[in-house]
Amino acid sequence: MKVYKGDAIRNVAVVGHGASGKTSLVDALAFVAGSSSRHGSVQDGTALTDHTPDEIERQYSINLALAHAEWNGVKINLIDTPGYLDFIGDAVAGIYAADAALIVVSATAGVEVGTEKVWEYATERGIPRLFFLSLEDKENADFEKVFQDIKAHLTSKVIPIEIPIGEGPEFRGIINLFSRKCHVYKKGTKTGEYDEEEAPEEYQERLERYSQELIETIATTNDELLERYLGGEEISREEAITAMKDGMARGELCPLLCGSAQLTYGVRGVLTKLVELVPPPSERPALRGETWGEVKPIDVSAVDDAPFVAQVFKTVSEPHVGDVSFFRIYSGAVSNGAVVFNAPRGSAEKLNHLSVTQGKDRAEAPLLHAGDIGVVAKLKDTHTNDTLSTQGTPVVLSKIPFPDPLTVLSVKVKQRGEEDKLSTGLHKLHEEDPTFRHEYNGELQQTLISGRGERHLEVIVGRLERKFGVHAELGKPRIAYRETFQKKAEGQGRHKKQTGGRGQFGDCWIRISPLARGEGYEFVDQIKGGVIPNKYVPAVDKGIREAARRGTFAGYPTVDFKVECYDGSYHDVDSSEQSFKMAGILAFRNVAPGAHPVLLEPILEVDIWTPEENLGDVMGDLSARRGQILGSEPDNRLAKVRAFVPEAEMYRYATQLHSMTHGRGTFRWTFSTYQEVPPEIAEKVREERRKELEKESGR
Repeated sequence: MKVYKGDAIRNVAVVGHGASGKTSLVDALAFVAGSSSRHGSVQDGTALTDHTPDEIERQYSINLALAHAEWNGVKINLIDTPGYLDFIGDAVAGIYAADAALIVVSATAGVEVGTEKVWEYATERGIPRLFFLSLEDKENADFEKVFQDIKAHLTSKVIPIEIPIGEGPEFRGIINLFSRKCHVYKKGTKTGEYDEEEAPEEYQERLERYSQELIETIATTNDELLERYLGGEEISREEAITAMKDGMARGELCPLLCGSAQLTYGVRGVLTKLVELVPPPSERPALRGETWGEVKPIDVSAVDDAPFVAQVFKTVSEPHVGDVSFFRIYSGAVSNGAVVFNAPRGSAEKLNHLSVTQGKDRAEAPLLHAGDIGVVAKLKDTHTNDTLSTQGTPVVLSKIPFPDPLTVLSVKVKQRGEEDKLSTGLHKLHEEDPTFRHEYNGELQQTLISGRGERHLEVIVGRLERKFGVHAELGKPRIAYRETFQKKAEGQGRHKKQTGGRGQFGDCWIRISPLARGEGYEFVDQIKGGVIPNKYVPAVDKGIREAARRGTFAGYPTVDFKVECYDGSYHDVDSSEQSFKMAGILAFRNVAPGAHPVLLEPILEVDIWTPEENLGDVMGDLSARRGQILGSEPDNRLAKVRAFVPEAEMYRYATQLHSMTHGRGTFRWTFSTYQEVPPEIAEKVREERRKELEKESGR
């Protein structure tokens, strides 16, 4: 493949809601440009960038994927991203690796929740944004309605630069508002060929209205052009394109294009506009990094003669290949076989088989210039979000802010002997997707996995089987309940055992009293007169701690209590540390029931963002979950609700919130405290725990 320098590279993240046509557009862009030999289809499982088995089976994107289109002497790196929010992490990675975002909006569905999310991420990133109105050939396509929808829900800075001729089954052409010419597409065209004609008479009024709006909008972003426009002078196409590109860079303009990827109508126009309007890497502001070891700021610019700096934004594990790293070069050029440096990990990495990707296919490249995107396999100790640089100038870039998981489920193997493979597979899948996390919780004796939603975790389980041969199933995570006391109580623990020869004897009296929530455990030695020798008192403490871990009410660890050991006795021969440890265990078991043990549950502090119209449903649902609502307030066009909610009531909350708010609600949570469980619920938990312990002891 031809090697492109930075000024002939465009990096574009193609983003939008699921099923809006992103993958079909990427496929069509590469095919029409001649960079791909086949025009594939998502429905047929032949799309260029939806090539994994789970994507082909489900018929939607799950992973970030790379393609490129070579057009007018420029290589356009296309980063195809998933649209469903369960897989939003890869969309974020794509946006952060790109220099512009092409936001695909369905001409039939309009702005959807995924559109809003990727718009927010692209806005936060500060990259130029363009819109593409897809599916113009489908029933109920409505350009004007969706244009106004974008204006109302995303930005008033959107401006059409082309409009359709006909819509739905009647869609047959596009009017270019810069040239004022109509592109009438040839029936049966494979690569978007068209005849250029004058706009039809019935479209003249619409053409004049949109053309005037376009030029006025562009002129308002440039004082010189505005003065000329108000003076009646004509603004040339080249001047308008330059002004629009500058306005996009400042976030003042967002051009809107339209077409049909399936028919390839409008695809040539998109390619041309990506070349003309998206800035090359060298025109983007320098990134701020740090010199490793000195914590000294350093500006990283996309020029070849600067030290090499790149960031890994995606890792994929492939059978028979290993880990494949996708990286964006932010500074310097790199050649095949070069040795680079991962400063934080202290690892030198050799870039063998440096390649560029076209869907599932890779082609080796002898050299990649500053600003380009490449892939390399089998790096020893480099992971997603790591920076690669040189040993002479070690640099670290800010990490991509991947969103946190929202849903937690347990996972276990169906077949014995696959536990080790489960752990390995989960680790590899986290490498591929930083929004997926896993841990083994020793207290709960469960492997817990967390992700953006249930669909996300179902895909993870599918990948475990397909990639790693692990047959696993999802389940409900256990809750880390605690027990505590409400009253004072005291009593004796006496351990005496005689089996011939030296016996065992330990005797202690203790007093249990409750402490404030969060104060933990306190042991007080009040032994007087040596009734228990000093060397044995710590053994009493140890026995109490051990007994407290098993609880008394429902078998959960006991917390927030104080124990005073105030009396006892011993035997010169038969007493030992083990004897007094057993005495401590017995003392706790004997005294605890009289201290009125109660069950505690973890309480989460939850922030929920919901559209105002769903606020009542969300608050009602929180109340039904025993939530304590702290208040609500407006927050960036949404209502924000704060509440304390028991962790046991948050199971599958992400799914319920998605349903109540039509996908527009989101939330985050943090652990807050432990609170007493209501008596009727505590009894249910106690009975469930009893059955659980009986089942475990019967194994």
